[in-house]
Amino acid sequence: MGLLKTFFRFFLVAVLLLAGSVLVYASTAFFHDVTALKKKNPGKTAFMAHREAEWEARGLRNKRVVQSWVPFSKISPYAAKAVLIAEDDKFWSHEGFDFEAMQKAIEKDIKLGRLKYGGSTISQQLAKNLFLSPTKNPLRKLKEAILTWRIENNLSKRRILELYLNVAEWGDGIFGIEAASRHYYGKSAADLSPMEAARLAVVLPNPLKYNPTGTSKYVEKRAEIVYGIMVKRGIVIEQYEDLLQAPADGPPADPGAPRPPGQTSGAGNVAEGKNATGGEQDGAPSDTKQAFPSTAAAR
Repeated sequence: MGLLKTFFRFFLVAVLLLAGSVLVYASTAFFHDVTALKKKNPGKTAFMAHREAEWEARGLRNKRVVQSWVPFSKISPYAAKAVLIAEDDKFWSHEGFDFEAMQKAIEKDIKLGRLKYGGSTISQQLAKNLFLSPTKNPLRKLKEAILTWRIENNLSKRRILELYLNVAEWGDGIFGIEAASRHYYGKSAADLSPMEAARLAVVLPNPLKYNPTGTSKYVEKRAEIVYGIMVKRGIVIEQYEDLLQAPADGPPADPGAPRPPGQTSGAGNVAEGKNATGGEQDGAPSDTKQAFPSTAAAR
């Protein structure tokens, strides 16, 4: 009996110490100044620092992070909408967490017997990119959840999306939509076409493996699906795209003439969760569930 009591005491102390350690670790999520992000753009993110540490360990001392910050108004609406469709189709309606995607991710992890999928939303990915490491473990996910809650409660959806598009990694050391657009397509993010935007969006789950301008069947197939959804939702009108690509051999365009959806000033409609024609928002779950299972589950 005495031995059992001693064991129970040691067990209780171990549990309390473990719980205390978890609480201390989780509390560090409150050290980060999330509210400052309302008006101030972040400097070097945790993911950028992680990438630089990798280069240092490999002796690649001449490699540098490439990033060029652009305001939301200077990002093609096609790019913003393609990313939402591919990464977080319920962005406008959830409060930081997509519990359905998380449940599916847990089921996949159980089948695999390891942590691979995370069901992360854009808000969760932003928390991870800004403040955490890419490692996958329950403690890191706990801290990510706290940071996500703080981000959602302190920043507007528009600001969250603007931040994400500027800090997401699109290749080895290529951070942000502007740097990615110039690297892969030689143009500003404001000038991305619908298909270019779709191809950039679908490589986000694994930007070190996939190249948006490459010949990967994965990229081609998923980009076609994203593009098709944009057409279905009225974000892209293909006849307009054909006209835009035609040779400019006529008189200057009438400034009062109707413009193609998304070709207004920046990504204003995206910020309100509406498509360019005032129809269904990109956060509506509807037609991506069967045709395009959310890649957020890969987070």
